[in-house]
Amino acid sequence: MSDFSQRLIAWQAVHGRHNLPWQVSDPYRVWLSEIMLQQTQVATVIPYYQQFLERFPDVASLAAASSDDVLARWSGLGYYSRARNLHKAAQMVMERFEGQFPCTPALLAELPGVGPSTAAAIAAFSFGAQAAILDGNVKRVLARWAGISGYPGTKVVERELWQLATKLLPDSGIERYTQSLMDLGATICTPKKPACMACPVQADCIARQQGRQAELPTPKPKKTSPERQTVLMMVERNSKILLERRPPSGIWGGLWSLPETTSTLDASSACQQRFGLNVEFDSAGEDFVHVFTHFRLTITPLPGSVISQIALTHEDHLGWFSKAEALELGLPTPVRKLLMKGS
Repeated sequence: MSDFSQRLIAWQAVHGRHNLPWQVSDPYRVWLSEIMLQQTQVATVIPYYQQFLERFPDVASLAAASSDDVLARWSGLGYYSRARNLHKAAQMVMERFEGQFPCTPALLAELPGVGPSTAAAIAAFSFGAQAAILDGNVKRVLARWAGISGYPGTKVVERELWQLATKLLPDSGIERYTQSLMDLGATICTPKKPACMACPVQADCIARQQGRQAELPTPKPKKTSPERQTVLMMVERNSKILLERRPPSGIWGGLWSLPETTSTLDASSACQQRFGLNVEFDSAGEDFVHVFTHFRLTITPLPGSVISQIALTHEDHLGWFSKAEALELGLPTPVRKLLMKGS
């Protein structure tokens, strides 16, 4: 066990990833990448990361931005609570820490959206802190290497993995060691068909010795994804489309979206009651499915045109936008696809 970290450090120097755009010591860039990489693959993150940096090159510019601007740059990356927390955290860094990121994992973990593993990664990469990380990739590496059974999402198993991760920390070279764990999980110790013969710790990996690579880590107990349905009303007037800002929390929180209703049959009355509009709806478009982490949503697009306005509505959460204007806003992915299809 004593040379586990040294083997990984030596392996990373030769075989690891060295050209990722966030491999710098700037805590703002490290923090931004760590938040974006939560539940999202590197290849997906890179273009968003680069575009985000062009608009918000430092924490001060991000903190000063509007939530609309932040969500628009995040649109399509998913898990929008990350963007809202990113914005709040930037403001906290400016207000509480005078524009400087704190250097300890404990203080970093006080920022919205920053958990213990993310805080440790930021502290290790930016400040050389001796802190253990435990993201999904690392859980898989350690569970296989040490032969730890049980779903890592349970407190008992997670505690055991944290203890092991802490015990394995090297005395020096924490930045390269931390990167080596991430690289090993992403490129060698993959969920399916791990490349064990290329692994620097294969000799004493219990999962490999026992042929249990497919069993470890123990998968999450399966649950049937609930099915939900909604109708997205594509209401147009004078070549502009009606959008409604969603509540700040919940699914698509804070994003602009097409107004929803439960059925095509109640769409007209919904527009009259909620927006003071008489709308003539066309035939519904073809249903399609958008998959969330915890449920599947069947969406029915319903185009329609305003015939008359029966009441004046001046609501901050409503707005009329051209297709081009709408596509510049923070939109849920299925809404963006619908608008692009119709433009």
